[in-house]
Amino acid sequence: MLLRDNIYGSIEEDAERRDFTINALYYSAIDFKVHDFANGVRDVHDRKIRLIGDPETRYREDPVRMLRAIRFATKLDMEISKETEAPIRSLASLLENIPAARMFEEFLKLFISGKGAANLAMLRDYNLFQYFFPATEQLISQQSHDYVDNFVSLAMNNTDNRINTNQRVTPAFLIAAMLWYPMQVQIQRLKSETQLTPQDAFFAALSEIMSEQQRSISIPKRFQAMMKDIWILQEKLERRDGKRAFSVFEHPKFRAGYDFLLIRGEIEGGNVQLLATWWTEFQEASEEARIQMVKSVPSSKSGPRRSPRKRRKPKISSDTNIS
Repeated sequence: MLLRDNIYGSIEEDAERRDFTINALYYSAIDFKVHDFANGVRDVHDRKIRLIGDPETRYREDPVRMLRAIRFATKLDMEISKETEAPIRSLASLLENIPAARMFEEFLKLFISGKGAANLAMLRDYNLFQYFFPATEQLISQQSHDYVDNFVSLAMNNTDNRINTNQRVTPAFLIAAMLWYPMQVQIQRLKSETQLTPQDAFFAALSEIMSEQQRSISIPKRFQAMMKDIWILQEKLERRDGKRAFSVFEHPKFRAGYDFLLIRGEIEGGNVQLLATWWTEFQEASEEARIQMVKSVPSSKSGPRRSPRKRRKPKISSDTNIS
């Protein structure tokens, strides 16, 4: 790693500190010329991403350069030169030393850029994706889940399309997609190994998944909250009888939950796709038609009703905050 601070020096010394040759081009306002110190002009014409200096040394100085090489290649429609890409797979583990907060910034640059699908493919090819989402990579590489690979790819393409058509996106939606099936695997494991209720299993799995994920990329709390809303809405969208459909429809994050359901339906098919179609029709229907649609939904209530418990009057101590 670099242990010295960058200092002012000559333009030649500054050029040596650049990472790629195409970043060592300087335009002079005095003579109106481009000054090339690392054959960057040649690499621009050849459409090559090439490191300045010994690639292994430069990657060890800052492993994030491996991610930058991929990002520049997809963004500029260029290729990584053979000598620049050669050490990447063997040095991939160096990303474990990068702070999780910085990895989150790199996640935004790679995946919320309109080139996310291309970056995802290259990250997986160079064995770098696991340092962003280890649980997701494990499911994909082991082929231990039927839907995860296609689901992540579709969510990524959906995000790219929205960005490239100037529609709003949130990192929370994409991260929720990345972790959806690892979350489901964890919930099923807890249900089989414990006596937890479905709700308790959900929150226990949520805690475990997020705790593990935060070691890789540090997800801000505002995005964590939205991810939780999207996931919880997947269950709420199934319960449409009575007033529930209208209540869910008024949820502040309904649109994000519905969009997430659409992607699930396209990948999983079956009842999930039927549910997504129902909500699509519900949004387009008149108020009277919505009421009829809800009436036709079978009641989600099942099993004998419990007799109500007697409510105990709570003891209020002198330091209790009542609002």
